[in-house]
Amino acid sequence: MSPALLLLCRPGFEKECLAEITAVAAELGHSGWARLEADSGFIRFECASALALYDALAPLVFARDVWPLLAEIDNLPAADRIAPILAALTTTLGTEAPAFGQLFCDTAEGDAYRATARFAGKFVHPLRQALRSDGRLLAKDDAKRPALHAFFPDSSRVWLGVDRPTLRPAWPMGVARLKFPASAPSRSTLKLEEAFQVFLGPAWRERLSDDRTAVDLGAAPGGWTWQLVKRGLHVDAVDNGPMNDELMATGQVSHHRADGFRWQPEHPVDWLVCDMVEQPARVAERMLDWLEAGWARQAVFNLKLPMKQRWACWRDIRERIAERLAGRQYELQARQLYFDREEITLYLALEDRP
Repeated sequence: MSPALLLLCRPGFEKECLAEITAVAAELGHSGWARLEADSGFIRFECASALALYDALAPLVFARDVWPLLAEIDNLPAADRIAPILAALTTTLGTEAPAFGQLFCDTAEGDAYRATARFAGKFVHPLRQALRSDGRLLAKDDAKRPALHAFFPDSSRVWLGVDRPTLRPAWPMGVARLKFPASAPSRSTLKLEEAFQVFLGPAWRERLSDDRTAVDLGAAPGGWTWQLVKRGLHVDAVDNGPMNDELMATGQVSHHRADGFRWQPEHPVDWLVCDMVEQPARVAERMLDWLEAGWARQAVFNLKLPMKQRWACWRDIRERIAERLAGRQYELQARQLYFDREEITLYLALEDRP
């Protein structure tokens, strides 16, 4: 088997995922290639130095999950798929390798793989039991230890790999398991909740509990404002459109019928959030205006990417952020979240306040 990385992404974004890993690999002194399957939701990036590349990786924007392939098994016998997997682990890792902290049976998210996903969901249980009996898997899950991944292109093939906990997504395969709150004005609220969990980490609720004020640009009808209100913040909701009546009844929202690109706060706030349907470069510039002026400590915002130039658009905006904040200390995170569509979500905070 040739060395490779497996990257999971949103179906339809395979080209962007490949463009990103190719560019990142080149920056780190590596090269590789992939044969794309459109709308599959994964790419296999062939790279002679895949393990070294993986060890140097930081979280990627367009990849929901990534790990190196260590073994590949074709023609799994339907009567006993487990024995070949245990044998491959012994051949690849030896008999003295530490036990894995967790097991994940992964599949692609594309429509063509739905039947395989159902199979993997059932197969994970007997495989987990066999691995524990063989001493390959801890009796109790430990998220701080490397995890074994078994990716099934179909029920007769499996690709095995071991991940690094610091690159593991918050949910298996990066598929956020969030329930839509019945009282929320729109499903967009799930994007902000996912963003908080991804960007702020496991202690995201505690971090938000210290904050008191926020501004939501392009707020109507209030999906993102609802999320902030639920965390106890008072929100200035800026939009010419109407806000949800129940949200306004909380007393925690001040509605300003104004242009989100012109409105300015009377006092600095803890959070700035923005989910406006606008040119991504224009949104990014406005976010930078706010942070540089000291109107907000940190921002979460979406960039709606042009269909034919998604990677190039993000690359240019990232360079523009670096240019405007040159000489400043800042934190930038960007992801295509599970609840994102033709967009990516960014977290940006200036660490040195004016």
